[in-house]
Amino acid sequence: MPGADRLAPSAGTPPSAAAYAGQKLLGWIYLNTDVGPAVGYSGKPIRILVGLGADGKITGAKLVEHHEPIVLIGIPPARINAFIAGYVGRDVGGISTGSARPPVDIVSGATVTVMVIGDSILRSAERMAQLHGIGAQPQAAPAAPTRVLDETRTGTESWADLLGDGSVRRLHLTVGEISDSFAHAGNAVAAGRPERDDPAQDFIDLYVAPVSVPAIGRSLLGDAEYDRLRASLPPGGQAIVVFANGAYSFKGSGYVRGGIFDRFTVLQGDQTIRFRDRNHRRLGGAEAAGAPDFAEADLFVVPDGDRLDPTAPWRLQLLVQRATTGRDKAFLTVDLTYDLPSKYLRPVATPPAAPAAIAATPAPPLWQAMWWASAGKIVVLSVALLVLTAVFFFQDWFARRPVLYDRVRLGFLTFTLVWIGWYAQAQLSVVNVLAFLSALRSEFSWDYFLMAPLIFSLWFATAASMLFWNRGAFCGWLCPFGALQELTNRGARLVGIPQLRLPFALHQRLTAVKYVVFLVLFGISLGALATAEIGAEVEPFKTAIVLRFFRSWPFVLYAVGLLAANLFIERFFCRYLCPLGAALAIPARLRLFDWLRRYRECGNPCQRCGNECPVQAIHPEGHINPNECIQCLHCQMLYHHDRKCPVMIQRRLKREKYAASAPPPPPPRPAPKRPTTEPVA
Repeated sequence: MPGADRLAPSAGTPPSAAAYAGQKLLGWIYLNTDVGPAVGYSGKPIRILVGLGADGKITGAKLVEHHEPIVLIGIPPARINAFIAGYVGRDVGGISTGSARPPVDIVSGATVTVMVIGDSILRSAERMAQLHGIGAQPQAAPAAPTRVLDETRTGTESWADLLGDGSVRRLHLTVGEISDSFAHAGNAVAAGRPERDDPAQDFIDLYVAPVSVPAIGRSLLGDAEYDRLRASLPPGGQAIVVFANGAYSFKGSGYVRGGIFDRFTVLQGDQTIRFRDRNHRRLGGAEAAGAPDFAEADLFVVPDGDRLDPTAPWRLQLLVQRATTGRDKAFLTVDLTYDLPSKYLRPVATPPAAPAAIAATPAPPLWQAMWWASAGKIVVLSVALLVLTAVFFFQDWFARRPVLYDRVRLGFLTFTLVWIGWYAQAQLSVVNVLAFLSALRSEFSWDYFLMAPLIFSLWFATAASMLFWNRGAFCGWLCPFGALQELTNRGARLVGIPQLRLPFALHQRLTAVKYVVFLVLFGISLGALATAEIGAEVEPFKTAIVLRFFRSWPFVLYAVGLLAANLFIERFFCRYLCPLGAALAIPARLRLFDWLRRYRECGNPCQRCGNECPVQAIHPEGHINPNECIQCLHCQMLYHHDRKCPVMIQRRLKREKYAASAPPPPPPRPAPKRPTTEPVA
């Protein structure tokens, strides 16, 4: 706590220590986990010491304990500390409004971890502010008058009148003001502006108003559009309009991919309202007399499940972003406070019950917001999983069409690498398995696992597929690093790099290495999960997929070395080192079905499938080892191929021989002529 010279003993529920400068109370210091849960990726709590000033601002935050693998190794601690420092100065008590807040750097590769950290800091600070009465509104006596919306006021007004009395609120920022704000926050890279940028140029000129208020709505939307809005709103529903000009878009383009507007939110009390594409409608402009033209004019309806009380103050929070270095960005939040003018309100003697209930409504869990934010990606992944399910269920149909099968597999592997891996960064890891097993031994909660929607969806699909097709559905089709190995090996074959085939006895013994690696990691995790997570760096997934090779050279060299070995031995890492594959193979032995078809001749004498299996999962006697099979279906393509499989070749030759020796069919007999009746002369 800056300026404090002494701390009082920790007291209260949840406990906090008051900080003083002499006899002046400066604020309180507390541990975030004493206020609410903050479970990390490891299944262990992330403990942060937070300072809350008496003015409702966060005065400091320090990470004191964590077990996050992405932070322990791979992400410099300075990056996480800089992220946490970005929350210093945040006003959670509602006393200070309209001020620009410090930028926050996005930490690439640790999105979920920093989301948990940021959410825990803000939620715990808001809770402590409420407990200590910071920013709390005095409770009105039951008979005291309160304000409600005057629905009888429906007259229209001009743009100048609406702007003049506060019916429409404005936020105007220039390029110079934004650059100075970033520079003042200490981010010189984000603050720098090109010479061609005029500091006096409008960065954004934004206007906001609640159009569910009848007089404001009819003035800004016009009668026809307002009547259309009222007809679509549920009872008690609210809507706002946002107009803007300038170089910066308050909408951005993220909502096109993910369906959520991530550059602005509406805040009221402890409620955060985010809008999605289904809550949005574009407008032609403002219909009020004298209104200027706007590059962006949009109507937003408050989503179902959220409530906005138009009679109480609320604020629109704008997120301003600027690129810093590489893939990182710096962020700055700016607030625009809205308080409905009193001319739209009327007093009543008895306060309504609904606003009190609304104020008491807790904010939804963080994982729910993350699922909504990832809805578009979840749909894409679900479609891909349905396609893969269809491939497996109708595998005979695909296997009988080798060209189609090969193109479908090549396309799916490319999708897995590029979209699931490098874009969505949904690479599963043995760390997930260790964290899950560790959580089972402690206070298990689904909340953290649900905070990574794509990872959770992939794990659910993988668990379900193991009952049908063992581990191959994931390892052979859904693992981005596995896809990278297979695609690079295909390229190696095309350019003529010779392929090495180890003797089966040696290959079989080497496959046991990955089980040893997994069991060692599991054993370490029983006593020191953090150490096991560091040991899990035997997986190159974080380097090659999550961080896309943007990492220190030892990690990059290791990943590249594995890919180099893969050029000569296909899926070298999958075969011999992957602890995740070993972890999946153990429960996969409980599968309910065996979908892969074999002939009696397979293995004795025919070795065609065994010789061509990309991971040598077929034993010399013809048996397919389900622990090693990646369900690539190559053996099933051979099973149906009448030019490659000896059994099918014999069947084809017999058909051709029979067709050649069979007597030709007799020529068709001519149809008898029908007698005709000549007319009698």
